Amino acid sequence: MIIDILTLFPGMFDGFINESIIKRARDKGIVKINIIDFRKYSKLSNNQVDDTPYGGGGGMVLMIEPIYDALKEIKDNDKDAYVILLTPDGKQFRQEEAVYLSKNRKHLVFICGHYEGFDERIRTLCDLEISIGDYVLTGGELPAMVISDSIIRLLDGVITNTSLDSESFNDKLLDYPTYTKPREFMGMKVPDVLLSGDHAKIAEWRYKQKLERTKERRPDLLK
Repeated sequence: MIIDILTLFPGMFDGFINESIIKRARDKGIVKINIIDFRKYSKLSNNQVDDTPYGGGGGMVLMIEPIYDALKEIKDNDKDAYVILLTPDGKQFRQEEAVYLSKNRKHLVFICGHYEGFDERIRTLCDLEISIGDYVLTGGELPAMVISDSIIRLLDGVITNTSLDSESFNDKLLDYPTYTKPREFMGMKVPDVLLSGDHAKIAEWRYKQKLERTKERRPDLLK
């Protein structure tokens, strides 16, 4: 998979692409991540990519031209590149979207907004608009990392299938509780069923725990 991230702050991604699972996926050649500073596509002498909004109002708005030129260069090399705009009013991102993108798209392009907003015409250049929650951030860099992480970890060879199969949301339920050594800590004991060696009873207990946890914490998932 190829992931291109259009941003004004490429340094924010240094740790993200060079640590942990994402780094291992890059080292294995499973994913290639390109961090693109779209200031270089500005036609202005000072590399300006934003301006004041027509009609007045506070803040600065990203201009369409640098974004258009950056996307054109990407699309000229791969017409199937799938462009995603990160915006608070986009579609709420969920696990099923991560699964779909990991299996059906080979080249993703994320546009990180910043400042007060972006020229409305930028929407016409995108295939999908995504939000990671009902709150406003200073830019799209953190959402780009969150969404990229959720997709990359699903790619073949990044994480073992056993680990992925037992995760939250795979069956519309939250995950069951897990324990490790010691068996008892400050009066808190590991449930006896997990020490029984009876895999059928353990599976039954875990499923019941998933139902109870989901009912308590995320009843909306059960609908």
